Amino acid sequence: MEVILLQDVPNLGDKGSLATVSDGYARNYLLPKQLAESASPGRIAEFRRRDEERKAREARTAAMAEEVTATLNRTVITITAKVGEGDRLFGSVTAADIADAIWEARKFHVDKHKIRLEEPLKEVGTYMVDIEIAEGFEASVKTIVAPE
Repeated sequence: MEVILLQDVPNLGDKGSLATVSDGYARNYLLPKQLAESASPGRIAEFRRRDEERKAREARTAAMAEEVTATLNRTVITITAKVGEGDRLFGSVTAADIADAIWEARKFHVDKHKIRLEEPLKEVGTYMVDIEIAEGFEASVKTIVAPE
């Protein structure tokens, strides 16, 4: 019996692939657990159409992520803060502050959880801040923390 896998199945195949299995394995395990669906000509055609749409969507997302990454790699943002003795800030510069500065500079929404800061910036200086744009795309934004 031919089935289209709806999820990754160990030792059988990845999601979306066509697999030939015994009738009992399909009826008793794969179909009841919704790991696969039986492969009729109509379902195979619909599956291929959905797969092509998904690949086109992923290609558009990758192109957009590449463009955003290139733009952010060229971006320099300056954040001003109140400073005390020894160039220490009153408070700190957080990922949310950096996300707001990127929005003001480039009009890109960046999720503050995707900004990789080990801890908030607490001193005046220049920092390279890594940001995960999408799966496999990471940008480094030059961030200058300056006194007010």
